[in-house]
Amino acid sequence: MNRLPPAPSNCCSFEDYKLTTDWLKKQTRHRPTVAVICGSGLGLLADRATDKQTFRYQDIPNFPVSTVQGHEGCLVFGTIEETSCVFMQGHFHLYEGYSLCKVTFPVRIFKLLGVEALVVTNASGGICPDFKVGDIMVIKDHINLPGFAGQHPLCGPNDDRFGTRFPCMSDAYSKELRRQCVDVGTALGCGSFIREGVYCMVSGPNFETIAEARMLQILGCDSVGMSTVPEVTVAKHCGMRVLGLSLITNKVSLDYSREEKVNHEEVLQISKMRAEVIREMVTRMISRCTQSINTH
Repeated sequence: MNRLPPAPSNCCSFEDYKLTTDWLKKQTRHRPTVAVICGSGLGLLADRATDKQTFRYQDIPNFPVSTVQGHEGCLVFGTIEETSCVFMQGHFHLYEGYSLCKVTFPVRIFKLLGVEALVVTNASGGICPDFKVGDIMVIKDHINLPGFAGQHPLCGPNDDRFGTRFPCMSDAYSKELRRQCVDVGTALGCGSFIREGVYCMVSGPNFETIAEARMLQILGCDSVGMSTVPEVTVAKHCGMRVLGLSLITNKVSLDYSREEKVNHEEVLQISKMRAEVIREMVTRMISRCTQSINTH
């Protein structure tokens, strides 16, 4: 039997994941097939679920705790249109001081719980000049800037129980789910502010300098944020289908003559403005995720 090399000290072991999964299975009767990660100010995505059970992150063994305003810090199990789901009300970031093993810890728990599709939402700054504040971007691809510098959630020993050593990322975001999501947005009358684009992750916690923003635009980035990519990478590694939605909460400054300055309070305000639309889109997409799972 092949043995894995010792895990680096900042990595979680399979036993850590199993302990948390076993604890949750004992606490809840739900066996979710779809997971939703709620970004800044978007925790109400879980409101439509019925038969809910809620667990605070701090009460779950081995679970990280969210420290950012706008992230409630609860794991919510429930049912939407006969689909068993689990919602993360708040996720984790490198800038909070967590290792990427901890940032992505919940995704591997979802895998062990039986989740097959992940919907991830976030707030981001718009780089594409055509984007407006309040637009909803369906993520078609991403650029993992921390990964270029060796900050990658799959670094270290690979555990084949989760996925292959070298996963393909050219189709990280399901083309079928992206198409259906655009159709859903159009049917809801939101076609004028539904976009598709490339999301770039930076580590934060500062917002970008103008020079950095100009570089990202040259690289082909349409929006930029401080999350999502590690979770998507691990979800893809685990064989999940992924849909990503990014709410454009501010325009990234590309001009030295601009006086406006972005702040986190404005991000939360725009999130609140569009939260109902995103909630309706996610609710309708959950059943489509289930249909997609059943046909593959």
